[in-house]
Amino acid sequence: MGAELPLFPVQASTMAGRVDALYAFLILVSVFFGLLIAVTLISFAIRYRRRSRDERPPLIHGSVALEVAWTAIPLGIVMVIFLWGADLFFAMARVPPAPMEVYVVGKRWMWKTQHLTGQREINELHVPVGVPVKLTMTSEDVIHSFFVPAFRMKKDVVPGRYAAAWFQATRAGTYHLFCAEYCGTKHSGMIGSVTVMEPAAFQTWLAGGATGTSLAAAGEKLFQDLACITCHRSDSEGRGPKLDGVFGHPVTLASGERVVADEAYIRESIVNPSAKVVAGFQPVMPTYQGLVNEEGLMQLVAYVKSLGGPATAGPGAALASPAPATAPAAATPAPPPRPKGQGR
Repeated sequence: MGAELPLFPVQASTMAGRVDALYAFLILVSVFFGLLIAVTLISFAIRYRRRSRDERPPLIHGSVALEVAWTAIPLGIVMVIFLWGADLFFAMARVPPAPMEVYVVGKRWMWKTQHLTGQREINELHVPVGVPVKLTMTSEDVIHSFFVPAFRMKKDVVPGRYAAAWFQATRAGTYHLFCAEYCGTKHSGMIGSVTVMEPAAFQTWLAGGATGTSLAAAGEKLFQDLACITCHRSDSEGRGPKLDGVFGHPVTLASGERVVADEAYIRESIVNPSAKVVAGFQPVMPTYQGLVNEEGLMQLVAYVKSLGGPATAGPGAALASPAPATAPAAATPAPPPRPKGQGR
């Protein structure tokens, strides 16, 4: 953790010090060149001012060395900023292996979080200190932005897409959570808190909030209630592709294209099954757009992930990649009969 900047929020994550170091460098470079230009401008205005109406300035032919210097020096500074910023960007985009996973849904005007173990929170998030936490996020209505200043972490969430972000808290405490994207008349009230706890205290909190139903178990129940199991059978005899072990694997589509079965692909296969039809199957699955809310979709995603796949190995069931909002969507475009209610 780097030295904290005055008047800035406390540094409470592994990335906070690195972000502040780059920001401090940008401030120092800006102040230095701002003062240099101002002082040079004023001194030149005084030294080379026109002293009489008859005065004629001498002809100046320029300087190649000066031209090279004021081109090369700024270029070097800009490249340092670019490489430093790119390194930080990739570090913030790469989710560490086996993180603790939390699903987040933004909705006017609240944040709804779901833990894999079943705990749900509104405008609150409890996490342990020293453990990487991966957030899989989306929005139910408009664009929101999940912003925790103490973690120096901000991620936009867009309706219909999944976005992933991660952080690792370094000190226990309660930190502000904001929506940093104007989302409507009560945007300023879309606030909450992230409570970072010592591991033992976090385990106590988990036990106290246990519902007995994990996110994957809730997804399995929804999967059965929607009769998805009639088409996505484990014996490969159904009208839809088999889901066991599909998560994280490449899937061959009817078009010949190959995509990775990640969270986004699973979601797209539920709400727009005809978009990416698996090779060997017919596009007979009905859409469940509007029939399953975002929380239900995340439960179904968690269930498919629980069925196995390379990206589900490890205690945190981490994504193989950061899963940007534009990543291909997961599960399997299959054709379950369309029941009433929510569904896949």
